Amino acid sequence: MSTYKKEVGTAVQNAAGTLSGVVEGQLWYDSTAASFKYQYPNVTSAGAWSTGGNMNTARYILGGAVQGTQDAGLGFGGYQPPPGFNNIAATESYNGASWTEVNDLNTGKAYMAAAGNQGAAITIGGQLTGGNTPISETESWNGTSWTEVNDLNTARSGLAGAGSQTSALAFGGENPPGLTGVTESWNGTSWTTNPATMNTARRFLAGSGDDNTTALAFGGQTPSTTGETESWNGTSWTEVNDLNTARDGLGGFGSSTAALAFGGRNPSVQAVTEIWNGTSWSEDTDLSTARMFLAGGGTSTSGLAFAGYNGTALTAATEEWLGAGQPVGAWSTGGSLNTQKQNMVGVGTAQTAALSIGGEIPPSNTKTGQTELYDGTSWTELNDLNTARAKGAGGGTSTAALTFGGSTPTITAVTESWNGSAWTEVNDLNQARQLVAGCGANNTACLAFGGEDPGTANFALTELWNGTSWTEVADLNTARNNLPGSGTSTSALGSGGYVQGGTANVGITESWNGTSWTEVNDLNTARSGAGSAGASNTAVLAFGGYGPGGDQAVTEEWNGASWTEVADLSSGRQRPAGAGTTTAGLSFGGGTNPGTSLTATEEWNNPSNTVKTITTS
Repeated sequence: MSTYKKEVGTAVQNAAGTLSGVVEGQLWYDSTAASFKYQYPNVTSAGAWSTGGNMNTARYILGGAVQGTQDAGLGFGGYQPPPGFNNIAATESYNGASWTEVNDLNTGKAYMAAAGNQGAAITIGGQLTGGNTPISETESWNGTSWTEVNDLNTARSGLAGAGSQTSALAFGGENPPGLTGVTESWNGTSWTTNPATMNTARRFLAGSGDDNTTALAFGGQTPSTTGETESWNGTSWTEVNDLNTARDGLGGFGSSTAALAFGGRNPSVQAVTEIWNGTSWSEDTDLSTARMFLAGGGTSTSGLAFAGYNGTALTAATEEWLGAGQPVGAWSTGGSLNTQKQNMVGVGTAQTAALSIGGEIPPSNTKTGQTELYDGTSWTELNDLNTARAKGAGGGTSTAALTFGGSTPTITAVTESWNGSAWTEVNDLNQARQLVAGCGANNTACLAFGGEDPGTANFALTELWNGTSWTEVADLNTARNNLPGSGTSTSALGSGGYVQGGTANVGITESWNGTSWTEVNDLNTARSGAGSAGASNTAVLAFGGYGPGGDQAVTEEWNGASWTEVADLSSGRQRPAGAGTTTAGLSFGGGTNPGTSLTATEEWNNPSNTVKTITTS
């Protein structure tokens, strides 16, 4: 009898409802669910930084909750931009998309250390405005406000910190006229000076660690810039392997055995990122923007870097870190369309229930009204549109959809409604157009925006469908065509596109809140004719299109604040249709340059969908 162990060479692991200890590409038994599951091998090959929401106040030499996460950061104090260049007390909290101003520090300060997380943090030492005299102040954050607590025993600035609000370590820094290696331990109430000092006194260093018994100190100024790294065991410091790039004014976070070092200066501003594995440092993906005297928080696999000085000006920029080996989405092959075509419309919020509508059939690019339904495995032909066309848009589900605009080949405003079995013509768009974008929850609430009429170039026009008629609402900020639309009539995203007579392919992204459009962070790869999937303006997948170098396979995921590049389509293509969500999406059809149409369907699954239950008998 064939068994899993006999065929694969390893026994099935038993795990109680958790992936702890389960590796990618492994079959395992979930004893909580009493079922076999498979963990797909979809992980990042290298770390990556992506753009997050900007802080409200640009600054540098600030503090950050080092045990923060990508969706729970805390930044405080620092120097503000002119006029003044004064220390500030402003504190901001990050929710994974944007920063919110919360209660200030009691004293504006810079060059301080910090420990803890968004709900429980401390700020340690630093200096005040108007001089370089160090201070010993400690303030404690309870998630709402700061309270002054017991001071350091040795006042200093430019020091580093590690640990939590109740078990922290403060080390290094400056107490003019010299540098210091003094180390102090915090027990949640008071500071105790440890007999052992650092091997190398320094300032402007970074640190990581879980508590006051395990920590790592790296980089800094001795006064020459150094890459020296020291490890703390609760009693003494030991010199270990240096950073590959010596620097000071860098950011850092993590544990004593898995840390991240990023940014800094030597002597120019740095973007270098290095990861510590408990023994040595290795270079990983650089920050998108080089900067020094920034702050951050997190782990070696997931964290934040924010604010700092980029060599020209203070910045409010935030970057989010995802380390190597983390789960990411991946494309896999699905069932092919029945007819080779391109420039069709895709609708549907489920990977197992999506519609392909209309399009062009090569080689003559004959317009078609074909409608096909995908059930998660294969496509089935249903009733055709009343008006054959291509380059239109749509929204809704496989049982309640709307399609509008396009070319027949003349530009059209025709709108048709789908009830799950047949199409019915309803009231036209106010403006006929092709290469229009659209989205909607069903056939009674949709949005149409952008597009073109070759005679009048681009449109910024947005129209809202209420189930009976179209009404003009607020325009896009940038008129363009050939952009994908995702979401609903009250929460939509339009990304990329083509600006005629302007900058051609663009990465411009705009978010719709039901009333108006707001420009947000651009796609990383400017392009037109991409496909998309997503049910709101906070979670969207954009894939394919035409951009630098020709047909694109690149896929990017939007989290409500920024785009992150994820796994590519199997091949580059223009104007693929899309459906589904960022956890279970579809890309189908499309074309290549020169004009070859495709029947291929690809299915997207992201980390929350990389575990599959296996039926056994």
